[in-house]
Amino acid sequence: MTVPVRLALIGAGRIGQLHARHLAFHIPSAELVAVADVRREAAEACARACQVPHAVADYREVIDRPDVDAVVVCSATHTHVEIIEAAAAAGKHIFCEKPLALQLDDIDRALAAVERAGVKLQVGFNRRFDANYRRVRQAIERGEIGTPHILHIFSRDPEPPPVDYVKVSGGLFLDMTIHDFDMARYLIGSEVEEVYAVAGVRVDPAIGEAGDVDTAVVLLTFENGTFGTIDNSRRAVYGYDQRVEVFGSRGCIRTENEHPNTAVVSTAHAVCRDLPLHFFMERYTASYLAEMEAFVEAVRDDKPVPVTGEDGRMATVLALAAQKSLREGRPVKVREVLGR
Repeated sequence: MTVPVRLALIGAGRIGQLHARHLAFHIPSAELVAVADVRREAAEACARACQVPHAVADYREVIDRPDVDAVVVCSATHTHVEIIEAAAAAGKHIFCEKPLALQLDDIDRALAAVERAGVKLQVGFNRRFDANYRRVRQAIERGEIGTPHILHIFSRDPEPPPVDYVKVSGGLFLDMTIHDFDMARYLIGSEVEEVYAVAGVRVDPAIGEAGDVDTAVVLLTFENGTFGTIDNSRRAVYGYDQRVEVFGSRGCIRTENEHPNTAVVSTAHAVCRDLPLHFFMERYTASYLAEMEAFVEAVRDDKPVPVTGEDGRMATVLALAAQKSLREGRPVKVREVLGR
């Protein structure tokens, strides 16, 4: 019988609770042994719901446990680096939600700690594990649509986050578009050479007052010659809008939104269907499970993780390039912010 990978969860908010349920009930090769959250009551509630015996407020207590092989970091972004450093020093493998940090120097500290310790680090870009996007990547890898010429990513939330969250999020590009930057690299299989961003406040004036934008279009130029666009909005009134299209020399592949059913109502007046799934917890549930299964498997079988710390860094580089482009009103070469 295979010994399960024993994990501790750090951060019992919305996404932490989802990961906890998957680890506790849906991944047989994993065992969730402890939950930590700065709000001890949140840790205790999560632990009760997932039948986990230990709940604490201080993440160091779970990192120091000898019965913990790996940690799943779902805490606030500003805590990620210190937790990664502590976990690496304790010899624990690490899954960390995006972004690793908001500054490249901080990310580099975390990656250096992981390298010194020889532990694994997987970054939580769950959309890579979505069946629709994997099929797009497969079509490109197999040459089904020939050489990619143009990529379009549409990513629009059903409603904006609270302004208090916006103020600490790092901004639209680091909080929301970062998923799309990673998806662009993953789908095309090439690094981005140049970023040009235009953005504004079209949804909620309070977001602008908080120093952020809520609507953006980003143009990407890839090293292999592909052009890409990312279309973001904090509010699509019809639901969670998540679509991709890649046009190539021999054809085109696109994905459509997920719906709660496949029913289509046809009458003399209209042909219609129900709105798309409302938000990421519904739309991407399967991909969140798949990414955690992949992390557990990498730890159990000593395999490379499918989404590396360097992937996390590069997505942040592109987000910072977009911020610089918007601020300076010009295209920005990625090398300008790459560092190292």
